[in-house]
Amino acid sequence: MDNAVNMTRKTISTRYDFRKSKTEITLNKKEKRIHILTEDEMKMKAVEDDLIGKCVKRKIDPKALDYKEIEPTSKGMIKRDILIREGIDIDTARKIVKMIKALKLKVQAQIQDQQVRVTGKKIDDLQSIIGMLKESNLEVPLQYVNMKS
Repeated sequence: MDNAVNMTRKTISTRYDFRKSKTEITLNKKEKRIHILTEDEMKMKAVEDDLIGKCVKRKIDPKALDYKEIEPTSKGMIKRDILIREGIDIDTARKIVKMIKALKLKVQAQIQDQQVRVTGKKIDDLQSIIGMLKESNLEVPLQYVNMKS
């Protein structure tokens, strides 16, 4: 994410439509927050689109970005905070476990920290669960790791 924000900052400094505008984008790693400050909504949308493009290039799912409301600031500027999601919240994890149990396959699904761990003997069962989760439109990005045979 750090690289995507830095490349967006570099793009802003070189684009013609951002010349002589006070547009800033910063990343707070501790709070996992991106802060955008600009002059109008058109420039805000351009910065957001560029950030999404940079994230996609770096294989970061755009669903990981949680946009907050645009707020006016002093001197006619506007600002927006974007939170970076990591992990799965408890409600979404419970929803995923419920969806897995509804398939009635011989697998076990457990919630561990901010992830859902699914174990089973047959790889085909695990692959069908991955397919079902990809088709369901969850509001969080999912990663599938460590599938052993």
